[in-house]
Amino acid sequence: MKSQKTWPPIWTVVLVLGAVVLYWGLNHLGPITRALGTLLGFFFPFFLGLGMAFLLNIPMRAIERGLNCLTQGKAGKGLRPVSLILTLLAVLGVITGVVFVVIPQLADTARSVVSQVSVFLSECQVWLQELLVRYPDLPDFITSLDLNALITDLPGKITALLDSAGSQVVNSSITVATSVFSGVMNFSIAFVFALYVLAGKERIFRQFGHLLAAFLPDRWLDRLHYVARRVDKIFSSFFTGQCVEACILGALFFISMTLLRLPFASLVAVLVGFTALIPVFGAFIGCVVGALLILVENPIQALWFVILFLVLQQLEGNLIYPRVVGSSVGLPPIWVLAAVTVGGSMFGLVGMLLFIPTVSVLYSLLRDTIRRRLREKAARAAGEQAPEPPAKPS
Repeated sequence: MKSQKTWPPIWTVVLVLGAVVLYWGLNHLGPITRALGTLLGFFFPFFLGLGMAFLLNIPMRAIERGLNCLTQGKAGKGLRPVSLILTLLAVLGVITGVVFVVIPQLADTARSVVSQVSVFLSECQVWLQELLVRYPDLPDFITSLDLNALITDLPGKITALLDSAGSQVVNSSITVATSVFSGVMNFSIAFVFALYVLAGKERIFRQFGHLLAAFLPDRWLDRLHYVARRVDKIFSSFFTGQCVEACILGALFFISMTLLRLPFASLVAVLVGFTALIPVFGAFIGCVVGALLILVENPIQALWFVILFLVLQQLEGNLIYPRVVGSSVGLPPIWVLAAVTVGGSMFGLVGMLLFIPTVSVLYSLLRDTIRRRLREKAARAAGEQAPEPPAKPS
């Protein structure tokens, strides 16, 4: 009898095809990277718009719930445009307030730096005069140096330097103008796309859910819904907690610096609050910049500012952050540090902000899976060790 032909298992075929594709990709890594970069450039405004929509949806959802409670649910669909407009006005008000606080302080800082530079130059002039008095042979020594060749070649060197600098300035200006125009266009497209997403988010989610339900099994669909709810909860709680924690820390710095009569209280408070949005390392960046600003005015006050920062940092790390942000993240400190380090090294500031909630989502999903499998294993072990029921009498 002729033996029936057998085909290899499906996973063997998938493994072989995956190895072939991986080998081909490694040999054509340059073109693939360029193609992916071009494709990402096309879709970047829409990814940015989705990110903006997610961030704006956090306050808009709270405003919409508040308006719904005030109107007792009678407003209906009219709440969406009102809550969206109120959210945009609130964000615009925060940005305007920060600008009006920062710009005057920056102008005062620039004037202070200029005055300090003039004082420094006058001190240098006095030091030079004292040096000439102490060493009267110094002018003769300078004149004895052979400076003729340097003076002769100086105009040619200056001309060549100006030519190269001029071409570099033109090229840099064109590059900067192109980058600014591209950035403005991408931001405009992303902002309009975010508004469309926020205005009809229920309809978009419903259509996307129908698409997934048509092509995915029910088991996968339930798991995907579970993961999506976990991602939304952790990311929303993380960004909300970061903003609240930054506002609290900025207010503490403003109040304490005002009581201690330290300069640039509002500017440093805004700076520390803004940099505190960066997890772990952000507040230290604000401390360094604030200390340098105060150092221009008074070195002793800069020292007091550093001491104040260390005290408030301990208060923030031991009391504020665990209560405001820690519960939403749910990560051990070692994993928070690892997420910030890896995210910052790979994607900079954006990586620092996104890697903590991303790792938190993965950590929580892995924790739930481990607990479920341990419960199933314990249940199977208990079932195997259960005594057999007594036989019924015949």
